Parts: sequence; C-alpha cells; structure tokens
Amino acid sequence: MPTVLRSGPYRVFFYSDEGYEPPHVHVVRDDRIAKFWLDPVKLARRGGFPFRDLARIRRLVVEHREELLESWYEWFGA
Repeated sequence: MPTVLRSGPYRVFFYSDEGYEPPHVHVVRDDRIAKFWLDPVKLARRGGFPFRDLARIRRLVVEHREELLESWYEWFGA
C-alpha cells in the first residue's frame, strides 16, 4: 500500500495489486476510506465520509492530481 500523499488528517494511497483498474487513489482518515478515480477526478466510493469531508478531499485530489497520476504510472509501469 504505497502512501503517495499525506495532508492534514488524510493519507492518500493505492493498493499495489489494483493496477488492473483505471488510475485511482484511496483516502483514509480514522476508520473511513474513500476511493477517487483520477482521470477524470470522480468519487468512486464514499467510504463513510460526511459530504463536507468529501468536498475537501476532492479538492485535495484535484490539486495533486498530476503527481498522483505520476505515482500511479510509476508504480504500475504504464
């Protein structure tokens, strides 16, 4: 589970065995975990986060989208 970004209470990562899916990241805080597609940025799974937190997380993912995609392709070799 490579961590590709930490911001405040959020840890952004992907599972190392999910290269068969389109680029995406998981964002965890406490016992909640959301999933966001990266191209385009879109919520895939809410994971128990309140909507106000999801808006904050989406902004974070959008802001760092390029580096997240770069990490994805570097890890999965695409």
